[in-house]
Amino acid sequence: MRLVSRYERRWTGYSRLFLSVALASPWAFWDALPFWGAMNDSASFIVEGVTEVNLWAWQDNDGLAHVGVSEGSDMGKVLDITMSNPKIRTIAELWEFCGSVETVIQQCTRWLREVPFRVSVLPSMVEVPVALEECWAAGVTYEMSRDARMEESEYAQDLYRRVYEDDRPELFFKAPGRRIVGTGKPMGLRRDSEWHVPEPELTVILDPTGEIFGYTVGNDLSSRDIEGRNPLYLPQAKIFHCSAALGPSVALAGTLNPADRSIAMTIVRGSGTLFQGVVPVSRMRRTVDELVGYLRREWPIEGWTALMTGTGLVPPSDVALKDGDIVTITIDGIGTLVNSMRRIGPDWASVPTY
Repeated sequence: MRLVSRYERRWTGYSRLFLSVALASPWAFWDALPFWGAMNDSASFIVEGVTEVNLWAWQDNDGLAHVGVSEGSDMGKVLDITMSNPKIRTIAELWEFCGSVETVIQQCTRWLREVPFRVSVLPSMVEVPVALEECWAAGVTYEMSRDARMEESEYAQDLYRRVYEDDRPELFFKAPGRRIVGTGKPMGLRRDSEWHVPEPELTVILDPTGEIFGYTVGNDLSSRDIEGRNPLYLPQAKIFHCSAALGPSVALAGTLNPADRSIAMTIVRGSGTLFQGVVPVSRMRRTVDELVGYLRREWPIEGWTALMTGTGLVPPSDVALKDGDIVTITIDGIGTLVNSMRRIGPDWASVPTY
Protein backbone atom coordinates (compact mmCIF):
# COMPACT_ATOMS: atom_id res chain seq x y z
CA MET A 1 0.00 0.00 0.00
CA ARG A 2 2.81 2.43 0.78
CA LEU A 3 4.34 2.01 -2.68
CA VAL A 4 1.03 2.63 -4.37
CA SER A 5 0.50 5.83 -2.44
CA ARG A 6 4.00 7.07 -3.33
CA TYR A 7 3.25 6.38 -6.96
CA GLU A 8 -0.14 8.07 -6.97
CA ARG A 9 1.25 11.24 -5.39
CA ARG A 10 3.32 11.60 -8.56
CA TRP A 11 0.30 11.52 -10.85
CA THR A 12 0.20 15.30 -10.55
CA GLY A 13 3.06 15.30 -13.02
CA TYR A 14 1.01 13.36 -15.55
CA SER A 15 -1.91 15.72 -14.96
CA ARG A 16 0.32 18.62 -15.94
CA LEU A 17 1.44 16.67 -19.00
CA PHE A 18 -2.17 15.94 -20.07
CA LEU A 19 -3.09 19.61 -19.58
CA SER A 20 -0.15 20.88 -21.64
CA VAL A 21 -1.04 18.52 -24.50
CA ALA A 22 -4.69 19.55 -24.30
CA LEU A 23 -3.80 23.23 -24.57
CA ALA A 24 -1.44 22.63 -27.48
CA SER A 25 -3.70 20.25 -29.42
CA PRO A 26 -7.14 19.42 -28.02
CA TRP A 27 -7.84 16.71 -30.60
CA ALA A 28 -4.55 14.92 -29.85
CA PHE A 29 -5.43 15.09 -26.17
CA TRP A 30 -8.80 13.43 -26.60
CA ASP A 31 -7.44 10.81 -28.98
CA ALA A 32 -4.80 9.85 -26.38
CA LEU A 33 -7.03 9.43 -23.36
CA PRO A 34 -7.38 5.78 -22.30
CA PHE A 35 -11.18 5.83 -22.08
CA TRP A 36 -11.43 7.48 -25.50
CA GLY A 37 -9.36 4.64 -26.98
CA ALA A 38 -12.33 2.29 -26.59
CA MET A 39 -14.23 4.46 -29.12
CA ASN A 40 -11.36 5.64 -31.33
CA ASP A 41 -8.98 3.31 -33.17
CA SER A 42 -6.27 6.02 -33.27
CA ALA A 43 -5.62 5.36 -29.58
CA SER A 44 -4.89 1.64 -30.04
CA PHE A 45 -1.25 2.16 -29.09
CA ILE A 46 -2.17 1.96 -25.38
CA VAL A 47 -0.41 -1.08 -23.92
CA GLU A 48 -2.76 -3.75 -22.61
CA GLY A 49 -0.35 -6.44 -21.42
CA VAL A 50 3.34 -5.84 -20.74
CA THR A 51 5.75 -8.76 -20.99
CA GLU A 52 9.20 -7.20 -21.48
CA VAL A 53 10.28 -3.94 -19.83
CA ASN A 54 13.22 -1.93 -21.17
CA LEU A 55 14.72 1.25 -19.75
CA TRP A 56 16.38 3.98 -21.82
CA ALA A 57 18.62 6.95 -20.99
CA TRP A 58 19.07 9.88 -23.36
CA GLN A 59 19.72 13.60 -23.61
CA ASP A 60 17.27 15.99 -25.21
CA ASN A 61 18.22 18.86 -27.54
CA ASP A 62 18.95 21.06 -24.52
CA GLY A 63 21.37 18.52 -23.06
CA LEU A 64 18.99 17.50 -20.25
CA ALA A 65 18.97 13.87 -19.10
CA HIS A 66 15.85 11.75 -19.51
CA VAL A 67 14.92 8.22 -18.52
CA GLY A 68 12.12 6.30 -20.16
CA VAL A 69 10.52 2.87 -20.39
CA SER A 70 9.23 0.79 -23.27
CA GLU A 71 7.64 -2.58 -23.81
CA GLY A 72 10.46 -4.46 -25.47
CA SER A 73 13.28 -2.81 -27.40
CA ASP A 74 11.27 -0.47 -29.64
CA MET A 75 12.92 2.92 -29.15
CA GLY A 76 10.19 4.51 -31.20
CA LYS A 77 7.62 3.95 -28.44
CA VAL A 78 9.18 5.08 -25.18
CA LEU A 79 7.27 6.49 -22.23
CA ASP A 80 9.26 9.50 -20.96
CA ILE A 81 9.31 9.12 -17.16
CA THR A 82 11.24 12.37 -16.70
CA MET A 83 8.52 14.34 -18.48
CA SER A 84 6.17 13.39 -15.65
CA ASN A 85 8.64 13.60 -12.79
CA PRO A 86 11.68 15.84 -13.44
CA LYS A 87 13.33 14.48 -10.29
CA ILE A 88 13.79 11.11 -12.02
CA ARG A 89 16.33 11.68 -14.79
CA THR A 90 18.41 8.50 -14.61
CA ILE A 91 17.93 4.79 -14.12
CA ALA A 92 19.76 5.10 -10.81
CA GLU A 93 17.25 7.69 -9.60
CA LEU A 94 14.37 5.49 -10.74
CA TRP A 95 15.85 2.57 -8.79
CA GLU A 96 16.28 4.75 -5.70
CA PHE A 97 12.69 5.95 -6.02
CA CYS A 98 11.37 2.37 -6.24
CA GLY A 99 13.85 0.61 -3.95
CA SER A 100 14.29 -2.66 -5.90
CA VAL A 101 14.19 -4.09 -9.41
CA GLU A 102 10.93 -5.86 -8.57
CA THR A 103 9.25 -2.57 -7.70
CA VAL A 104 10.76 -0.90 -10.77
CA ILE A 105 9.08 -3.59 -12.88
CA GLN A 106 5.75 -3.13 -11.08
CA GLN A 107 5.81 0.64 -11.44
CA CYS A 108 6.97 0.64 -15.06
CA THR A 109 4.42 -1.99 -16.03
CA ARG A 110 1.66 0.11 -14.49
CA TRP A 111 2.89 3.26 -16.23
CA LEU A 112 3.01 1.47 -19.59
CA ARG A 113 -0.54 0.22 -19.15
CA GLU A 114 -2.09 3.45 -17.90
CA VAL A 115 -0.17 6.29 -19.59
CA PRO A 116 -0.69 6.45 -23.38
CA PHE A 117 1.92 9.03 -24.44
CA ARG A 118 5.07 7.80 -26.17
CA VAL A 119 8.13 9.48 -27.63
CA SER A 120 10.59 8.35 -30.26
CA VAL A 121 14.19 8.30 -29.02
CA LEU A 122 16.75 8.80 -31.76
CA PRO A 123 19.93 6.66 -31.68
CA SER A 124 22.01 9.86 -31.62
CA MET A 125 20.35 10.87 -28.35
CA VAL A 126 20.91 7.61 -26.47
CA GLU A 127 23.48 7.49 -23.67
CA VAL A 128 25.14 4.55 -21.91
CA PRO A 129 22.06 3.27 -20.05
CA VAL A 130 23.50 3.47 -16.53
CA ALA A 131 26.26 5.59 -15.01
CA LEU A 132 28.50 2.70 -14.03
CA GLU A 133 31.19 2.48 -11.39
CA GLU A 134 33.06 -0.21 -13.28
CA CYS A 135 32.80 -2.89 -15.95
CA TRP A 136 34.09 -6.46 -15.65
CA ALA A 137 34.18 -9.24 -18.22
CA ALA A 138 34.28 -13.02 -18.40
CA GLY A 139 36.34 -14.98 -20.90
CA VAL A 140 36.23 -18.38 -22.58
CA THR A 141 32.60 -19.03 -21.71
CA TYR A 142 31.67 -20.39 -25.17
CA GLU A 143 33.25 -23.30 -27.01
CA MET A 144 34.02 -21.08 -30.02
CA SER A 145 35.86 -18.62 -27.79
CA ARG A 146 37.95 -21.45 -26.35
CA ASP A 147 38.88 -22.68 -29.83
CA ALA A 148 39.79 -19.18 -31.02
CA ARG A 149 42.04 -18.54 -28.03
CA MET A 150 43.78 -21.87 -28.56
CA GLU A 151 44.30 -20.98 -32.22
CA GLU A 152 45.82 -17.55 -31.55
CA SER A 153 48.27 -18.74 -28.85
CA GLU A 154 50.87 -21.41 -29.63
CA TYR A 155 52.17 -21.25 -26.05
CA ALA A 156 48.96 -21.56 -24.02
CA GLN A 157 46.53 -23.84 -25.83
CA ASP A 158 46.13 -26.14 -22.84
CA LEU A 159 45.60 -23.12 -20.58
CA TYR A 160 42.49 -21.97 -22.46
CA ARG A 161 41.09 -25.51 -22.59
CA ARG A 162 41.47 -25.80 -18.83
CA VAL A 163 39.85 -22.39 -18.23
CA TYR A 164 36.85 -23.46 -20.29
CA GLU A 165 36.46 -26.73 -18.40
CA ASP A 166 37.33 -25.56 -14.88
CA ASP A 167 34.73 -24.72 -12.25
CA ARG A 168 36.26 -21.26 -11.76
CA PRO A 169 35.55 -18.84 -14.64
CA GLU A 170 37.97 -16.33 -16.09
CA LEU A 171 37.05 -12.85 -14.85
CA PHE A 172 38.95 -9.65 -15.55
CA PHE A 173 38.52 -5.91 -15.18
CA LYS A 174 37.49 -4.19 -18.41
CA ALA A 175 36.97 -0.48 -17.78
CA PRO A 176 35.94 2.15 -15.23
CA GLY A 177 32.43 3.35 -15.88
CA ARG A 178 33.38 6.80 -17.13
CA ARG A 179 35.46 5.26 -19.95
CA ILE A 180 32.62 3.19 -21.44
CA VAL A 181 31.01 4.46 -24.63
CA GLY A 182 27.45 4.07 -25.85
CA THR A 183 25.87 3.33 -29.20
CA GLY A 184 26.89 5.62 -32.02
CA LYS A 185 30.25 6.45 -30.43
CA PRO A 186 33.68 5.43 -31.80
CA MET A 187 35.72 2.66 -30.22
CA GLY A 188 39.52 2.68 -30.10
CA LEU A 189 42.07 0.60 -31.98
CA ARG A 190 45.52 0.30 -30.43
CA ARG A 191 48.44 1.65 -32.47
CA ASP A 192 50.65 -1.27 -31.40
CA SER A 193 48.21 -3.96 -32.56
CA GLU A 194 47.09 -5.04 -36.03
CA TRP A 195 44.54 -7.68 -35.05
CA HIS A 196 41.53 -6.23 -33.26
CA VAL A 197 38.21 -8.05 -33.10
CA PRO A 198 34.86 -7.10 -31.62
CA GLU A 199 33.44 -9.44 -29.03
CA PRO A 200 29.62 -9.23 -28.85
CA GLU A 201 28.40 -10.14 -25.40
CA LEU A 202 25.31 -10.31 -23.25
CA THR A 203 26.11 -7.91 -20.41
CA VAL A 204 24.63 -8.07 -16.93
CA ILE A 205 23.86 -4.86 -15.02
CA LEU A 206 24.16 -5.12 -11.23
CA ASP A 207 22.55 -2.57 -8.92
CA PRO A 208 24.51 -1.10 -5.98
CA THR A 209 23.42 -4.00 -3.75
CA GLY A 210 24.95 -6.51 -6.17
CA GLU A 211 21.60 -7.85 -7.40
CA ILE A 212 20.96 -8.46 -11.09
CA PHE A 213 19.04 -5.42 -12.35
CA GLY A 214 18.93 -6.21 -16.03
CA TYR A 215 20.75 -6.93 -19.27
CA THR A 216 22.24 -4.89 -22.08
CA VAL A 217 24.37 -5.38 -25.19
CA GLY A 218 28.16 -5.18 -24.86
CA ASN A 219 31.19 -5.02 -27.15
CA ASP A 220 34.39 -6.22 -25.48
CA LEU A 221 36.80 -4.93 -28.14
CA SER A 222 40.04 -6.92 -27.95
CA SER A 223 43.53 -7.19 -29.43
CA ARG A 224 44.03 -10.82 -30.39
CA ASP A 225 47.66 -10.52 -31.45
CA ILE A 226 48.72 -9.05 -28.10
CA GLU A 227 46.84 -11.68 -26.07
CA GLY A 228 48.06 -14.42 -28.38
CA ARG A 229 51.69 -13.41 -27.83
CA ASN A 230 51.42 -14.09 -24.13
CA PRO A 231 48.35 -14.67 -21.90
CA LEU A 232 49.91 -12.38 -19.28
CA TYR A 233 49.40 -9.53 -21.72
CA LEU A 234 45.62 -9.93 -21.33
CA PRO A 235 45.13 -6.54 -19.56
CA GLN A 236 46.82 -4.73 -22.46
CA ALA A 237 44.75 -6.71 -24.97
CA LYS A 238 41.54 -5.73 -23.19
CA ILE A 239 42.03 -2.34 -21.56
CA PHE A 240 42.66 0.66 -23.78
CA HIS A 241 40.92 3.86 -24.85
CA CYS A 242 37.22 3.29 -25.63
CA SER A 243 37.55 -0.51 -25.72
CA ALA A 244 34.16 -1.12 -24.05
CA ALA A 245 30.73 -0.19 -25.39
CA LEU A 246 27.30 -0.80 -23.87
CA GLY A 247 23.70 -0.09 -24.85
CA PRO A 248 21.25 0.88 -26.05
CA SER A 249 18.73 -0.16 -23.36
CA VAL A 250 18.51 -2.24 -20.20
CA ALA A 251 16.01 -5.10 -20.29
CA LEU A 252 14.88 -5.58 -16.71
CA ALA A 253 15.66 -8.87 -15.03
CA GLY A 254 12.49 -10.84 -14.45
CA THR A 255 10.95 -9.66 -17.73
CA LEU A 256 13.47 -11.27 -20.07
CA ASN A 257 15.20 -14.66 -19.98
CA PRO A 258 18.64 -14.10 -21.53
CA ALA A 259 19.10 -17.81 -22.27
CA ASP A 260 16.24 -17.57 -24.78
CA ARG A 261 17.96 -14.83 -26.78
CA SER A 262 20.46 -14.75 -29.62
CA ILE A 263 23.39 -12.43 -30.29
CA ALA A 264 23.91 -11.24 -33.86
CA MET A 265 26.91 -9.29 -35.14
CA THR A 266 27.78 -7.64 -38.45
CA ILE A 267 31.05 -5.95 -39.45
CA VAL A 268 30.79 -3.55 -42.38
CA ARG A 269 33.71 -2.01 -44.24
CA GLY A 270 32.74 0.60 -46.79
CA SER A 271 29.85 -0.81 -48.80
CA GLY A 272 30.64 -4.45 -48.07
CA THR A 273 29.95 -6.88 -45.23
CA LEU A 274 33.16 -8.23 -43.75
CA PHE A 275 31.54 -10.63 -41.29
CA GLN A 276 28.17 -11.60 -39.94
CA GLY A 277 27.05 -14.29 -37.54
CA VAL A 278 24.52 -15.31 -34.91
CA VAL A 279 24.89 -17.37 -31.74
CA PRO A 280 22.26 -18.39 -29.15
CA VAL A 281 23.05 -17.28 -25.61
CA SER A 282 22.07 -20.81 -24.54
CA ARG A 283 25.42 -22.03 -25.88
CA MET A 284 27.21 -20.26 -23.04
CA ARG A 285 28.72 -22.94 -20.82
CA ARG A 286 28.17 -20.98 -17.60
CA THR A 287 25.04 -19.37 -16.23
CA VAL A 288 24.66 -15.66 -15.53
CA ASP A 289 24.12 -16.38 -11.84
CA GLU A 290 27.34 -18.42 -11.75
CA LEU A 291 29.44 -15.61 -13.24
CA VAL A 292 27.88 -12.96 -11.00
CA GLY A 293 28.42 -15.20 -7.99
CA TYR A 294 32.15 -15.51 -8.67
CA LEU A 295 32.48 -11.75 -9.22
CA ARG A 296 30.76 -10.98 -5.93
CA ARG A 297 32.49 -13.74 -3.97
CA GLU A 298 35.37 -11.57 -2.72
CA TRP A 299 34.56 -8.23 -4.40
CA PRO A 300 31.89 -6.10 -2.70
CA ILE A 301 29.74 -4.29 -5.25
CA GLU A 302 29.79 -0.61 -4.29
CA GLY A 303 28.01 0.98 -7.24
CA TRP A 304 26.35 0.20 -10.54
CA THR A 305 28.43 -2.52 -12.20
CA ALA A 306 28.44 -4.26 -15.57
CA LEU A 307 29.63 -7.79 -16.24
CA MET A 308 30.19 -8.89 -19.83
CA THR A 309 29.56 -12.64 -20.04
CA GLY A 310 31.87 -13.71 -22.86
CA THR A 311 31.56 -14.08 -26.61
CA GLY A 312 30.36 -16.94 -28.76
CA LEU A 313 31.00 -15.13 -32.05
CA VAL A 314 34.61 -14.93 -33.26
CA PRO A 315 35.43 -13.69 -36.77
CA PRO A 316 37.88 -15.85 -38.76
CA SER A 317 41.58 -15.18 -38.33
CA ASP A 318 41.80 -13.16 -41.57
CA VAL A 319 39.37 -10.52 -40.21
CA ALA A 320 40.99 -7.58 -38.42
CA LEU A 321 39.24 -4.29 -37.71
CA LYS A 322 40.41 -1.09 -39.39
CA ASP A 323 39.62 2.61 -39.12
CA GLY A 324 36.07 3.32 -40.21
CA ASP A 325 34.70 -0.21 -39.83
CA ILE A 326 31.18 -0.34 -38.39
CA VAL A 327 30.29 -3.04 -35.86
CA THR A 328 26.60 -3.73 -35.22
CA ILE A 329 25.54 -6.04 -32.40
CA THR A 330 21.93 -6.98 -31.73
CA ILE A 331 20.35 -9.01 -28.95
CA ASP A 332 16.65 -9.55 -29.56
CA GLY A 333 14.58 -7.91 -26.86
CA ILE A 334 17.42 -5.59 -25.79
CA GLY A 335 18.33 -3.62 -28.89
CA THR A 336 21.15 -2.81 -31.28
CA LEU A 337 24.57 -1.41 -30.38
CA VAL A 338 26.40 0.32 -33.26
CA ASN A 339 29.98 1.61 -33.09
CA SER A 340 32.58 2.79 -35.57
CA MET A 341 36.27 1.99 -35.16
CA ARG A 342 38.99 4.66 -34.83
CA ARG A 343 42.74 4.36 -34.38
CA ILE A 344 43.86 5.85 -31.06
CA GLY A 345 46.13 8.89 -31.41
CA PRO A 346 46.94 12.37 -30.05
CA ASP A 347 44.33 13.86 -32.38
CA TRP A 348 41.64 12.02 -30.40
CA ALA A 349 42.94 11.19 -26.93
CA SER A 350 45.56 12.45 -24.52
CA VAL A 351 48.23 9.91 -25.51
CA PRO A 352 51.86 10.45 -26.54
CA THR A 353 53.21 10.21 -30.05
CA TYR A 354 55.51 7.23 -30.67
